[in-house]
Amino acid sequence: MGKIRGLLLDIDGTLVDSNDAHAYAWVEAFRRNGYEASFEQVRPLIGMGADNLLPRVAGVRSDSPEGRQLSESWKEIFKSEHLPNLKPFPGSRELVLHMRDRGLKLVAATSAEEDLLKPLLEIAGIDGLLDDKTTTAEAGKSKPDPDIVRTALGKTGLQADEVLMLGDTPYDIEAARKVDVGAIALRCGGWRDPDLKGALAIYDDPADLLAHYDESPLGEPEAVNHQALDSELWTRD
Repeated sequence: MGKIRGLLLDIDGTLVDSNDAHAYAWVEAFRRNGYEASFEQVRPLIGMGADNLLPRVAGVRSDSPEGRQLSESWKEIFKSEHLPNLKPFPGSRELVLHMRDRGLKLVAATSAEEDLLKPLLEIAGIDGLLDDKTTTAEAGKSKPDPDIVRTALGKTGLQADEVLMLGDTPYDIEAARKVDVGAIALRCGGWRDPDLKGALAIYDDPADLLAHYDESPLGEPEAVNHQALDSELWTRD
């Protein structure tokens, strides 16, 4: 097993407090286009891209005329009504700076679309601090499919056992595991610990991970055993 040398970063719900905003924007987009969907129905699906969310909620494909209209409505609502009010989670910038100082190669692995990623990185205070990024436009299917994580891993130039994923949803964990990448989960995205089963460790938010960095999987001198992800889980209560 090699030393951890890279990290794949989710952004929404992990570094930026945006998951509720995405859900509200989707609910309003459905309403404006004649579909019924509640916040309670949509919220657990945030972390997926439109390609996975739309079939589950509205029974339409994202590449259909209806799906494209819904996606455009969602984006317009999110950008105009929610994006200006978003805030970073405590410690987001500081954590990324610390990981850079430790020499980790950092690549965004997000279901966000390209034109939304830059403002989200700016909100998190990390625009220009990452080595690379991967969005749904480059990677085919969104999480929990592994395409985004696989593409981001390729951009690190590292092996799977040299890289970890930092995310906030079960979909981050599932996508990472499909390419043999271990995941660290944060509770700040709104999921409970049982929902985040399979993560190597769970912390409250970026600040909590930073405060316990040296005893976290990132602070370990050797990579964890990715074949035993369920055998031991580190949590911060």
